[in-house]
Amino acid sequence: MTEQEKILQKISKGREYRAMTMEIREGEEDAGQIVEGYATTFDQPYVLYTTENKNGRKITVSEQVDRDAFKDADMNDVIMQYDHQGRVFARISNDTLSLEEDEHGLKIRADLGGTTLGRQLYEEIKGGYTNKMSFGFTVDADDIKADKDGNYLRTIRKIGKLFDVSAVSLPANDYTEISARNHCDGVIAEIEAERLLAEERKAAEEQKREALLARLNTLKGEEKHGD
Repeated sequence: MTEQEKILQKISKGREYRAMTMEIREGEEDAGQIVEGYATTFDQPYVLYTTENKNGRKITVSEQVDRDAFKDADMNDVIMQYDHQGRVFARISNDTLSLEEDEHGLKIRADLGGTTLGRQLYEEIKGGYTNKMSFGFTVDADDIKADKDGNYLRTIRKIGKLFDVSAVSLPANDYTEISARNHCDGVIAEIEAERLLAEERKAAEEQKREALLARLNTLKGEEKHGD
């Protein structure tokens, strides 16, 4: 099984991936080989992907993470990896990885100085050779709503488990789009079907109303003609 196939297998079991921002920490004495950034921001919509509706019109699917989404999440032993698998470079249980919620979002701080490969990864991030990051998680509760233009906004209400943060060799958005489509498309199809059904019912009611008005006008004409 290839590395990509392993990721796709995790996605099929409900795990999702999102791009994140991370950069090295510099300018402080004894700062160590630290990278830090935000796994996600709170209550700030971001575009997941664009697609087309049944009429061929382009629509946007966006997402936001509720400020309380991590309140009961399992984050007991999150790890930092490369491509979401293999060697561990930092982890919660030995205090080389920390997670902290602030007003902006979920902040991640990792000390990569504990292993030779971790120090190598730090240098790759510092040199810009590795500049994409991602985190893996499951969702326990969410909702998707459509606006008047047919664009969709998914709000993640409750994170089930945060598995890992990873430096990735492929653009993080590749996995983001795959997992997002996997979890959103079915719901969007249901919303679209409900919308079309509502439009059909509205059109049927309008036809009934017009038919009734036509009949009333005919009856009035007959009455007037009879007088």
